Amino acid sequence: MPGYEFFGEEERKEVNEVLETGILMRYGFDGPRKGRWKAVELENAIKETFGAGYAQLTSSGTTALTTALTVLGVGAGDEVIMPSFTFVASFEAVLSVGAVPVLVDVDETLTVNPDAVVKAITPKTKCIMPVHMCGSMADIDALQQICKEHNLVFLEDACQSIGAKYKGKCVGTIGDAGTFSFDFVKTITCGEGGVVMTNNEDTYIKCDGFQDHGHDHKGVDRGADLHPFMGQNFRISELHAAVGLAQIRKLSTFLEIQKKNHQVLRSYLQQIPEVSFRVIPDPEGDSCTFLSWFLPTEELTRAFITEMKAQGIAAGNFYWFDNNWHYIRKWDHLKSVTALNKLNDAQENGLKKLGTQDFSASDRVMSRCISTSIGLTWTEEQLKEKGEKMVAVLKKILSSQPVTA
Repeated sequence: MPGYEFFGEEERKEVNEVLETGILMRYGFDGPRKGRWKAVELENAIKETFGAGYAQLTSSGTTALTTALTVLGVGAGDEVIMPSFTFVASFEAVLSVGAVPVLVDVDETLTVNPDAVVKAITPKTKCIMPVHMCGSMADIDALQQICKEHNLVFLEDACQSIGAKYKGKCVGTIGDAGTFSFDFVKTITCGEGGVVMTNNEDTYIKCDGFQDHGHDHKGVDRGADLHPFMGQNFRISELHAAVGLAQIRKLSTFLEIQKKNHQVLRSYLQQIPEVSFRVIPDPEGDSCTFLSWFLPTEELTRAFITEMKAQGIAAGNFYWFDNNWHYIRKWDHLKSVTALNKLNDAQENGLKKLGTQDFSASDRVMSRCISTSIGLTWTEEQLKEKGEKMVAVLKKILSSQPVTA
């Protein structure tokens, strides 16, 4: 899955060019840096590669989300509708701007169910933030229409779906703004990093200032900059940008390999009638970072994953077995309002509600879902072995626990 699998001489070359100058900061020091501006180069490459009008790098996907939310006018007491299946960074970013994360059910797209979104809208709703999970996308047309009808901000959290497309457009470039994460296990890695993409110039100008203490970057040096508003220190370093610059040049290779391996593994699972696959709003646009599929019951899914783990084979399930990063079921710290900083009343009330909210529709999806990450370095023999073992385990558990009508 991640770009670190193909980390090599290209990344070392870009990083060494930064180290040779000793200028690790993205701004200033024009003379000593010898014309090397890795962050600027990477932003330009992002615009060209993904078709965004503007791109602003940040220090992480989380800070990219925080920057975008702030710049799009989301603040204290505003409600942001998002899925019950995401990564903790999504709701952390919402809380950081004083807003309230309103979690709604996912469907078999593994993203927000548009009907659940409509039911969750209140007079306090400011933003709909779908999270394009596991390499694929939400039903963008439906969500954009909802935003249009209710005059809401549409912010795409595309941190997990770099390279995915929806009707020919890259996810993250379709809404009012969109974000990618470039952390160590993303399709493109900078080690740490993120980006806000937008097609609105004013949004970009505000992002540019906000991520660097409010600097307007119009002065001849940083000391001459004006500060039209307060900001944060969310800058990316030249070292991180250098890694990303080498990685983005390999993206087409990453995606080609992912899609090939994804299709091979899927062909094995298609042999089993009881297996169904994730619903993808635009199948041609799937980045194929994960192969996500379902068994008919929670019991069969649990039995399959238990047996796979016993054989030393990873078979990801976000409901019971894996980590507590991704699904509402294990976010006790969110539901119990465990925070180091003081939350506002609207946030506390919103989080307390999560403790009693019914997510049974999401449970029915997530408890039956297996998400297998797709490796870039798998050999044909390894792919064959994985596929055959998965089929063998499926046949074993289905024979011992047949599906009842």
